Amino acid sequence: MKKKYTKGLMWFRRDLRLTDNAALYHALKQCDTVFCIFVFDKAILDTLPTTDRRVAFIHSSLVDLNTQLRAVAGANAQPVLCLHDQSERAIPRTAKALGVDAVFANHDDEPQALARDAAIFGHLAHNGILLNTYKDQCIFERSEVLTQQSRPFGVFTPYKNAWLKKLEPYYLKAYPTERYATALAQTDALPSDLKALGDMPSLTSMGFTPVDLVAQNITPGASGAAALLADFLPRMARYKDTRDFPAVKGPSYLSVHLRFGTVSIRTLAQHAFAGHSQGHVGASTWLGELIWRDFYMQVMHHHPRIVDRAFKPEYDAIKWEHGASAKALFHAWCQGATGYPLVDAAMHQLNQTGYMHNRLRMVVASFLTKDLGIDWRWGADYFAEKLIDFDLSANNGGWQWASSSGCDAQPYFRIFNPTTQSEKFDAQGKFIRRYLPVLAELSDKRIHAPWLADPFDLITAGVTLGENYPKPIVDHAAARERTLARYAVVKKPKP
Repeated sequence: MKKKYTKGLMWFRRDLRLTDNAALYHALKQCDTVFCIFVFDKAILDTLPTTDRRVAFIHSSLVDLNTQLRAVAGANAQPVLCLHDQSERAIPRTAKALGVDAVFANHDDEPQALARDAAIFGHLAHNGILLNTYKDQCIFERSEVLTQQSRPFGVFTPYKNAWLKKLEPYYLKAYPTERYATALAQTDALPSDLKALGDMPSLTSMGFTPVDLVAQNITPGASGAAALLADFLPRMARYKDTRDFPAVKGPSYLSVHLRFGTVSIRTLAQHAFAGHSQGHVGASTWLGELIWRDFYMQVMHHHPRIVDRAFKPEYDAIKWEHGASAKALFHAWCQGATGYPLVDAAMHQLNQTGYMHNRLRMVVASFLTKDLGIDWRWGADYFAEKLIDFDLSANNGGWQWASSSGCDAQPYFRIFNPTTQSEKFDAQGKFIRRYLPVLAELSDKRIHAPWLADPFDLITAGVTLGENYPKPIVDHAAARERTLARYAVVKKPKP
């Protein structure tokens, strides 16, 4: 059967895998020959620090992707064309040089990405080239799950119920990309003047310091995702009971792979839904987390203003701390020097590894906004810089949830007590000791609040408050009262 296009260009973005890739499937099925491309986009990379685990993760995942290409299309399969350029310039120029009829990509609904894609659509159209995009990074996107009044949901539980009601096996079915792999371009199909595009730029040449991800227990690529999934599935039944304890191996640790698409969301949802259907509570809980991800994506799609404003507009009237004192408090929070061990250990985990346990993300966000009175946007921006699994919609949703300014957020008067959170979720202090070895010799009882320890116990443990470990930078009880007063503005009647 004659295919629709002679040549196509598959533009990889947040989908660095060969298996079960919607755009790649459609490209292979519709084109005689498919070239693949990835752009290390300067518009994004130029805003990042020179040592960035995410860039290293992408770089290594592309190496893994080329291995996948050779496995299904032979040793002479054309590697992914990798450019260090701006996408708005590189994609139209390369597509024209290759003489392709269409460019294929998966949806990216972040506001900046939508603007980029709209510009590229126009440039391609000027050259008579189509841009075809597809849903791939979530199960239901945009307006696929709406209320009975055809409006987007603003509360999670009814959204989840509607999501589950809509779910059918069709939505979890994998795209059989391997079946059409013969359409992948071979090296001899690449024009001689474009041969250099097959050489992947090094991290150093792009201005980044190489990062040893393996030493940090991070395995990139689809192979790394497969290993993590295989490790998690036997633990999934215990997920509900273990997910809140940072010293326990409870999470799947697949968030970075979901972020960069080295694993298919359909694959994960298949496993989660299968267990959910059999009544396994752990699987149901994990499925709920995957649904939260879809929920936050659809919220941002319908309300792009929330990138830098509160979902609940009245919360933009809150007067956050400002000036030199606020900057000093924020710096202490960033450095893990607040005097509250669980908060500090969590921030050390983030700064050292690029990852933070989900329970701790809630704890440190509550502490920043409600103990220190710092604008949630400051914390969201810091996470955006440090998290290897940073995802705009989930990060924004999480921070607005913690600060009570988002959709379906915790009530403003619910303020996590960092000490009781520590006693509940790290009772033996194992996590704290891992990241704050200076407190390692304190007893399980006193490690959560060293300022309450007997002076002799502090001396015996080698802890000197104010010297090798800080005193609390704020009194939680007093901070709680200030927060309740600060948030009172949201209760004022509208004129």
